[in-house]
This record gives sequence, structure tokens and C-alpha cells, in this order.
Amino acid sequence: MKAFGFLSFGHYADVPGSATRTAGDMLKQTIEIAEGADELGVNGASVRVHHWARQAASPMPLLSAMAARTERIEVGTGVIDMRYENPFQFAEEAAALDLIADGRIALGVSRGSPETALRGYETWGFSDQEDPERGSVLAREKFDLFLRAIDGERLAVGDPRMVGNGQYLHIEPQSPTLRDHIWWGSGSRATAEETGRKGLNMMSSTLVTEATGQPFHELQREQIELFRSAYKEAGHTGRPRVSVSRSVFPLVSDMDRAYFGLRSEENGDQIGVIDGFRSTFGKTYAAEPDVLIQQLLADEAVMAADTLLLTIPNQLGPEYNLHVLEAFAEHVAPALGWKPNTEGPVQGDPV
Repeated sequence: MKAFGFLSFGHYADVPGSATRTAGDMLKQTIEIAEGADELGVNGASVRVHHWARQAASPMPLLSAMAARTERIEVGTGVIDMRYENPFQFAEEAAALDLIADGRIALGVSRGSPETALRGYETWGFSDQEDPERGSVLAREKFDLFLRAIDGERLAVGDPRMVGNGQYLHIEPQSPTLRDHIWWGSGSRATAEETGRKGLNMMSSTLVTEATGQPFHELQREQIELFRSAYKEAGHTGRPRVSVSRSVFPLVSDMDRAYFGLRSEENGDQIGVIDGFRSTFGKTYAAEPDVLIQQLLADEAVMAADTLLLTIPNQLGPEYNLHVLEAFAEHVAPALGWKPNTEGPVQGDPV
């Protein structure tokens, strides 16, 4: 592990105890957390994307504001649901964001998570004839078209009255660094290998769609190894990035113990079914800093990745969430190999 960031689910609800009552509260507080994290040396600030729910849903305006208000931190998503995207509009917006942020972006993209709406992407005007229940084929077809667009492929026939005969056009703007900042959200061996073959970065969450009886961190580490092997075998020569997500809470105050002290006893992985797949869910880490250090050093996926994303309880407000990030930066991260954002952009391991 070289870097760490935060991942906010962007929840908001007008309920007792929530500091994030409205969508406006959530958006402004996320920007505030990103600003504070940037000053702490945190390397990344990411948001989840969920439609049809009281959560963060439209990432591009939010990421643009976060990038404009910060200097060094990388802003991104975990993940954008391609079933809902117009590939060309997304390509234009992503390129514009990359240019605004001077490359400080990490756009996680995937098929997306199960949602409250039944095939909600169909309501948006998109349908998947081959995989109507999950939309996986639709998501991959759109993503491949998105990659072609950001690679500068000329996909539109030019109007001869405007540009002459036989001319084809690519989307604008183009950002030459954008493809290096695209991540695929992977949860299985097959998607890990496909991500490597495409020469992308790999993002893995707090669950994998496998349940073999192995510990969660071992399954995830094996997927990371498959990704890197496929990347190399495909002939790519870059330094691919890998991130994993964890719920980690250093217990350094009475408030920490009140909020998360009981979770220190929840030290087992969980097996369940999500989206029809038997899956393994990672545990929550909540302990004194010296204990956390030993637990995370023993987490094979955390140590194999270059970036660790900490899921944060955004409804507890910016002050408390910045306290969690500061405690991790001060008491835990240095022992894991962390380098703050003042030391430059994060780089992946050479293949």
C-alpha cells in the first residue's frame, strides 16, 4: 500500500442523528471533506454512484467542484454504472474533468450495483436484449464504445457542407491522459483478467462475487495477481493501478469507541448472495491503532494494492469524518507504507 483515500456513499436523509439531511448537504459536505483531506495529505477522494436512491448519483458536477477546490488529491468514483450512461456524453464530460483536474482523477466504471429500481436503466431509455435482467452486456458494449471515443477514434460522419467530403469526427474535448485514469470495478477472476487485458486500472470493493471458503482478502489478492498477469501478457507496459476498499476505524477517542467499538468484535468475513451470485463480504476493521496496523499488514489484498479506499460514514458530518482520516494518517498509514499526496501522484507497480 502506497496511498489511501476515502470513499463516500453519499447518503442523505432527514432523520435524527444525521448531519446530512438533504442532497445539498451531502454535496457541499463531500466537497468540504475533500478539501480537508487534501490538506491532510490524503491521496484520494471518491464517491459512490447509485440511481433511484437518496445517495450520490450525478458525479461529474461534484467531482469538478472537488477538483477545483483542491490542489493535490485525486478525485474519482466507485463506480459509475455504465448501464445508465450515454458513452459519448460521458466521454466528453470525463475528458473535460480530466483537463480541469490536471489528470487528478480516478474514474471507476462498471456494470454497477443492484438498485432499488427494477431495471431502472430501461426507464432511462436503455435496454439489454441479451441480458435483460442484469444489463451486463449493455454495460460492456457501452464501455467499449466509451473507450473508443476517448481514444480519439473518429466515429461520426462529418457533414460535407461543414467539413468537406469523406471526413470523420471524434468527440471533443480530447484529453491525452484520460485513458490512464479509467478503472474497471472488478469482483471476479474473469473481470479481473479482462480488466488487465484491456490495459485499465482495477478497482475492487468490500465484496467479491466468489465464495470458495477462502478468506476474503486471499480471494481478492488472487484476483489482483490475475489482473496483473493478464495486463502483462496482453503486452501492456505501463504501471497499472489497483485499489481496494475497506471499512477501517481507528479507535482513538471515546466517540470512536461509542460509534464503532462493538465492531471490533466483528472480525469475520460474511457469505451472502448479491445480484444472484454467492459472494464473500469483507469484515470491518475497528480497533486501537497498533492492532489495526497488524490486522492490515496481514490483509494480503491491502498490501498487494497501491491504494486503500476507506469507506466513511458521511452522515456523521465533515468534522467527524476528517477526524477518522486524520487518525488513520497519523497512527496507522505510515506503518503500511503510505506516502502523502505532497510527495506527488500515486504510481502503480511496474509489470
